Amino acid sequence: MDRPTLKTDRLTLRPFTLDDAPRLQELAGAYEVALNTLTIPHPYPDGAAEQWIATHDDDYRENRNHHFAIDDGALVGSIGLIMKGDAIAEMGYWVGVPYWGRGYATEAAREVMRYGFEDCGLHRIFANYASRNPASGRVMQKLGMTHEGVLRHQLRKWDEYIDLVFYGILREEWGK
Repeated sequence: MDRPTLKTDRLTLRPFTLDDAPRLQELAGAYEVALNTLTIPHPYPDGAAEQWIATHDDDYRENRNHHFAIDDGALVGSIGLIMKGDAIAEMGYWVGVPYWGRGYATEAAREVMRYGFEDCGLHRIFANYASRNPASGRVMQKLGMTHEGVLRHQLRKWDEYIDLVFYGILREEWGK
């Protein structure tokens, strides 16, 4: 079962390959990226990128996660859908620090939402961000997602409890 490749005006959203591992480790391992993501460690351990990429075929085949490398000619970040069952998925993304402020997260997320609703038949997509990362919230707002609430001190990242801000969108709201 081949994993899909998606296209936007500037980006290719494609399956990760093991060749991406060094760049993935470099970009995701930046303190600023790890600080504002839920599961990315800092420093990013050797071999972890290869291990993560190796899970993608099974994740897709078993409809657990749909991972995409964000590529503008080179790897710039990652985006995906974590399937939660009952046609609901959580969207997560990050973009490497050198690529911040270029609209890549919004462009990639818009296409992944299209994929989720049109190709995967999802009913709902939600996302969340650490309250100290308002740029991620602006992405969700640009996508037309609705603010659904804040879970106070929902996660401990390193030595700090952080609030998670949730947004969501239903299929019938998408594209309006």
